[in-house]
Amino acid sequence: MEKRKKTYIEDVERGVYDIKNEFKYRYKSEKGLTEEIIREISREKDEPKWMMDFRLKSLEIYNSKPVPEWGADLSGLDIENIITYIRPDADMGSRWEDVPEDIKKTFESLGIPEAERKSLAGVGAQYDSEVVYHNIKEDLVKQGVIYTDMETAINEYEDIVKEYFMKLVPPNDHKFAALHGAVWSGGSFVYVPEGVEVDIPLQSYFRLNAPGAGQFEHTLIIVEKGASVHFIEGCSAPKYSVNNLHAGCVELFVKEDAKLRYSTIENWSRNMYNLNTKRAAVDKNGVIEWVSGSFGSKVSMLYPMSILRGEGARAEFTGITFASTGQHLDTGSKVVHAAPYTTSTINSKSISKNGGYAFYRGLLKVAPNAHHCKSTVSCESLMLDNDSKSDTVPIIELMNDNIDIGHEAKIGRISDEAIFYLMSRGIDEEEAKAMIVRGFVEPITKELPLEYAVELNNLINLELEGTIG
Repeated sequence: MEKRKKTYIEDVERGVYDIKNEFKYRYKSEKGLTEEIIREISREKDEPKWMMDFRLKSLEIYNSKPVPEWGADLSGLDIENIITYIRPDADMGSRWEDVPEDIKKTFESLGIPEAERKSLAGVGAQYDSEVVYHNIKEDLVKQGVIYTDMETAINEYEDIVKEYFMKLVPPNDHKFAALHGAVWSGGSFVYVPEGVEVDIPLQSYFRLNAPGAGQFEHTLIIVEKGASVHFIEGCSAPKYSVNNLHAGCVELFVKEDAKLRYSTIENWSRNMYNLNTKRAAVDKNGVIEWVSGSFGSKVSMLYPMSILRGEGARAEFTGITFASTGQHLDTGSKVVHAAPYTTSTINSKSISKNGGYAFYRGLLKVAPNAHHCKSTVSCESLMLDNDSKSDTVPIIELMNDNIDIGHEAKIGRISDEAIFYLMSRGIDEEEAKAMIVRGFVEPITKELPLEYAVELNNLINLELEGTIG
């Protein structure tokens, strides 16, 4: 019997994600990165002197560090042609009606205000370099919960910001952390006081509209003793013919007996270099839960890190990566057990199709004093055709023996036998493949809030439309 040839579609229609607005702005920096551009950004934001000094020091560090060569190919990224700061033609407001019509329509098509009305305690929306909308429910404000943009936080809560800002991810961490320290703009600040439980999620959505631009939002979350919160982050951008850059930074501080769940769906366009850095420090008996979905971008290098520095601290990471044509998604998770009786669970899944490259890169480190710690790492990769690639590089550093560590990795192609079985039960080939993929990612989707689980399944369906049996 003649084997049927597969027909591949180069890219999928990304629908609402590829909406492009006219490029309007109130202010934008020149392309490239110079001391004068940094000073200009700081002046434009009317920042305190310590922040301008921090930016200039970060620029020095950036210029002294080489571009990393151990991961994805970054040779196509030209910082000299990236616009690092764009102030949209809008003022930040707490009333949705006050957001300019073109920006409002973009966020409405992405479901942001609808999600707010249904099930969110607070919403922030960033457009290019600045937050344009922010709202938080009044009862949380009365309990002392702070949820605002980083610029407002620097003005109104300067002492807190100064204490924590880029302490977990210092500018000398790597070249793009230094870049972030120099040109960061926008992002969210969350502070949950001791004992306060925020029982419905907070959500921020980051939208990059401008071509040839960078987005460098900074997210800082502090959850005090015995408090809890769920923070959801969404990211997207339309496709342009020039490369864009995303080098955000997320710093999470989970205090004693506190709990933070941090959920992200990143659906950047295929011209985006996504070089994000995310890190959490967890104190005694605290819990950090990461839920991560990486779909878009040309290149991603993203490895959320948990530092378990208090006895009994716990980390869970659940992640899915989907790489298609022209994509190199180098993602994973890092955990450092720096205290006794700490536990971690990592469950990572990746899918590659149409020549996409999904690479899992993980680090599990156990300090000499971290006795009686437990960790389970599972990474599974599914390739949908013979043109795709998938690799795993799990690094495990164990500095004492009184521990319980398990690691499992599986890489394989989609099963012809499983497809044949489903087709013999009257299901067509395309739906059979979709069923297998949905089953593969089900452990991830069940961890997401409802509207994000729906979005994840829609993205998977969109991606699978690119393969016709």
